[in-house]
Amino acid sequence: MPDLQSRFEELLRRLGQISDIERAGFLLDWDQETKMPPLGAPARAEQLATLARLAHEHWTAPELGSLLEELREFEESFEPESFEASVVRVARWDYEKKRHVPSDLRAEMKRAASLGYAAWLEARAAADYVLFRPHLERRIALTQEYVACHEPYDDPYDVLLDDHERGMRTAEVEAVFARLRAELVPLVAGISEPVDDSCLHGDFPPDRQRDFSLAVLSLWGMDDEAWRLDDTVHPFALSLSARDVRLTTRFERDSLTGVLSCLHEFGHGLFERQVDERYSRTPLHEGASSAFHESQSRLWENVVGRRLSTWRFFYPRLQESFPEQLSDVPLDEFHLALNRVAPSVRRVDADEVTYSLHIVLRFELEREMLAGTVTPADLPDAFAAKLREYLGVEPVDVVDGVLQDVHWSDSNFGYFPTYALGNVIAAQLWERLTGELGDLDREFERGEFASLREWLREHVHRWGRVFEPAELLERIVGGPLDAGPYLAYLRAKVEALESG
Repeated sequence: MPDLQSRFEELLRRLGQISDIERAGFLLDWDQETKMPPLGAPARAEQLATLARLAHEHWTAPELGSLLEELREFEESFEPESFEASVVRVARWDYEKKRHVPSDLRAEMKRAASLGYAAWLEARAAADYVLFRPHLERRIALTQEYVACHEPYDDPYDVLLDDHERGMRTAEVEAVFARLRAELVPLVAGISEPVDDSCLHGDFPPDRQRDFSLAVLSLWGMDDEAWRLDDTVHPFALSLSARDVRLTTRFERDSLTGVLSCLHEFGHGLFERQVDERYSRTPLHEGASSAFHESQSRLWENVVGRRLSTWRFFYPRLQESFPEQLSDVPLDEFHLALNRVAPSVRRVDADEVTYSLHIVLRFELEREMLAGTVTPADLPDAFAAKLREYLGVEPVDVVDGVLQDVHWSDSNFGYFPTYALGNVIAAQLWERLTGELGDLDREFERGEFASLREWLREHVHRWGRVFEPAELLERIVGGPLDAGPYLAYLRAKVEALESG
């Protein structure tokens, strides 16, 4: 079918242009959050809006829709998981969803997100929510307009969730979260006495934290030729290609949380690094879903990064980096502190057991904001009330409360649930991979992580967006999303801490 082959090559050309435009926008986003002078924010918002409009116009061009229709026969002539069939199928899905949204709206959403991020930084610095509130009001109004473009729907939140977790419905998330809430609230309340974690707090110079973090990540799979690590206010990771992976973190002198942040962002970066490079400049070249992406960051940060066998190898090196703080602290004491369970105000600092409760409360607040039952004016009090209800903690100010996360500034409504869903998937993946690879602790104790990295590459990363999230999970673990392994993992962690 030479003619259809040439039409497929035309599709690849068009998709490549779109990818180039989108990733140029990623670079401007990265620069805004790492290097850009603050006064550059208004111009940056216009630049990002222009690129968003241009990419959206390419995505929704009638010529692209016609081309995708022409290629149905071509798609059906290949196996569903082939490169050819997958490119056409996934591009068609993206086109069909995007074509309902006007380019002006897409551009305005990006402009508002960029300005909202700058306002969020200003509000945090001043500890003044009022500086940010008009931007949140604008974000909600635009999000409601975006949702309305996709009528009809069973639940307006379905539209936002589907952007991050294709095919998932709000009712499914509610069912998973109801189970998490029912088991985690009493589990946290039943902890007798949190372990002493004072060894994790003190004077930890950021330059030494950085050097240690890079040493860990280099053994895990990071290299100077394709990766970089930069500072930001709210850590994130992105890739401009499989060979240009950007991690960011925030090192604070009084704690080691920045090291854990690096481990978390590495999981995201590794996913992007290990997607099949044949998928470059197509919609396939990104993670299967946000929850799958978060499963990787949570797995490397927590399941591996808080594991005793991992620290049997790395702890002597950490002690060498911080001899004044840690030379007299035994490994067992450090490991218990690293796995301390105690309710805290800030999500990014939360332990494994309480973390998902932070996500449940944000999911509930997002739905209420979208429905108008919680307004931006109400949000600080509503946020604090949820922290009291689920975790029994009280924010000291809006920086520790409603302003602690970047997500409501930059338009990522619908993303929060994927953090907890990622926890669930990570536990299912760990159960499966250890069933196949056996006990990995002996390898970790020797500083060997290649078996884990390659298993993830083969079963998760290389596929990019070839499979829908539910289908990919079924292929890997042999069943649907199941909170059981995650809850069992957390119960075992609490039991281990309680036994000392």
